[in-house]
Amino acid sequence: MRITISGPPGSGKSTTCRKLSEILGYPQVIFGQIFRKMAADRGISVAELGALAETDPSIDREIDTKILKVAKDNEDIVLESRLSAYLTKIENIDAFRIYIHASPDVRMKRICGREDRLYEQACSETCEREGSEAKRYMQYYGIDVEDLGVYDLIINTDNLTPDEVIDLIIGALNDRNASERS
Repeated sequence: MRITISGPPGSGKSTTCRKLSEILGYPQVIFGQIFRKMAADRGISVAELGALAETDPSIDREIDTKILKVAKDNEDIVLESRLSAYLTKIENIDAFRIYIHASPDVRMKRICGREDRLYEQACSETCEREGSEAKRYMQYYGIDVEDLGVYDLIINTDNLTPDEVIDLIIGALNDRNASERS
């Protein structure tokens, strides 16, 4: 089963992707790592690459083409990216689409903890990144990332451990499989 995991930075989507991949024995692809590597290869920050992507659609298209190829080529996979749910839906690729979110305060604290940044710096950079992404996705694809109607499961991770998030997902996957069998 293809599973997409989307959500804003700091929501827990990468942790969820890794844990779910391990439990299910599915390969995982975390597309944020690809974007970060593209930035590093160019010697610029993620925010700078995002700003560049606002005027150069080839950057997002390269990543999004990879998302679709991986989704088409792998029936059992966990894909983590902001657009994986939308792109698989648009392309009629069967997938279970999950949205992970958390309050801005919780997300910023998580980002500060993992990236050793000051809170104000994390807020500023994350807001800039989210704004850039939302603008590009609307401009390039007509996708409004605030429209959560594409998702099969939405989870707020504010007060949940990673294991509790996984338990909710496994329960939803089991429910889906049971309803498909009946």
